[in-house]
Amino acid sequence: MLRTIFCVALFICSLSAGAQAPSKSELDKQRAANQREMEALQQQLKDISKNKKASLAQLNQVQKKIQLREKQINLINQQIHLIEGNINQSWREVSKLKKELDTLKVQYAKSLVYSYKNRNNYDFLNFIFSAASFNDALKRVTYLRNYRNYREQQAANIQQTQVLLQQKITGLSANRKEKSLALKDENVERKELEVEKKEKDAVVSKIKSREKELNKELAEKKRQDQKLAVAIRAAIARAQKEAIAAAAKKPVVTPSTTNSGNTKPTTSGAKFPKSDNTNKRSVLDTDAESIALSADFEKNKGNLPWPASGVVAMRFGPQEVEGLKGIIENNPGITIETNAEAAVKVVFDGEVAAVTTVGPVQAVIIKHGRYFTTYSNLSSASVNKGQQVKRGQIIGRVMEKEDGKGDLEFLITNELNKNFDPEKWLR
Repeated sequence: MLRTIFCVALFICSLSAGAQAPSKSELDKQRAANQREMEALQQQLKDISKNKKASLAQLNQVQKKIQLREKQINLINQQIHLIEGNINQSWREVSKLKKELDTLKVQYAKSLVYSYKNRNNYDFLNFIFSAASFNDALKRVTYLRNYRNYREQQAANIQQTQVLLQQKITGLSANRKEKSLALKDENVERKELEVEKKEKDAVVSKIKSREKELNKELAEKKRQDQKLAVAIRAAIARAQKEAIAAAAKKPVVTPSTTNSGNTKPTTSGAKFPKSDNTNKRSVLDTDAESIALSADFEKNKGNLPWPASGVVAMRFGPQEVEGLKGIIENNPGITIETNAEAAVKVVFDGEVAAVTTVGPVQAVIIKHGRYFTTYSNLSSASVNKGQQVKRGQIIGRVMEKEDGKGDLEFLITNELNKNFDPEKWLR
């Protein structure tokens, strides 16, 4: 039992040792990247704020800016913690060097006193010639030479220790200045955070004044989402049915072993290779090209281009809209607020699985192996079902809203009709 506890404790210690804190240069890079993102977000907010009506996109951007500001403060705090660790380490090293220097000085003083007392050449000669044998005399000469070298080395050690001590003291002073600057940066960021919180409160207040109007918009969106879900399920089912029919017509060549140990091709009924993300066989991965397309789509997670320029008005999943009483929206994808008639581009190579009408708007569903991307709220589509499309190709235009803007609904779904958070797939 004790042995088991010891092993567990050792394992936890090894994990703690392996999880190293980020270095100063890494924290500097993260702070710089975070700052660039905040500046870009601020520019987007300026564009959104030109619209007199407070929108969910504006609220979402303000909330995101607050999150980035809090992240920036956290990064600064990590830097301060790192600097404090360096200061404490420097103090320990300075203390240790001072003790070493004191010890070296005492030892050197003793050697000087001894040398002074035995400074007469007669004493040295007498020490050598009083040897019992020639070999003993040689050993005494060697001893005297080593003793002289020892004194010289002591002096050199004192000088080196003094230089190192001064370097540590200088570094300690630099760390203190760096900590002072970091604390000033943190103070500035906290003041900005307070301003942004007030900005959010102002936006929430405006949204409350539009509560009935926004509730109506969200109710309409919910109805549209339900219709869109039906269209996506139908497109997936149709694609699966077509894949099964195509696979049934095309026999799969599989290797078989003869008595001599050589393999020869034999044909059998259609078989479906296993899906990478599940242990079940994928109906849609019917050939090497489909398998490669699915794998490539997965590999590009976090690096897919945005389907349209704009800002996220509503994120993925269940969320409560601040300022609206008890309204919880469960978004199947993300809602991107953009300009009316903005170009919508496909995010990855694939085949058009469906071009369908969802209420007053159009939607395009693209198949990427066993994955599907959906682009809804289009005023028009420029592709047809069965058409092959390339990453970045324009497939339609965004429908204009009453305020002159447009909302693109973008979804990522797999063959099991599971929706994914698009922001985790987009770069």
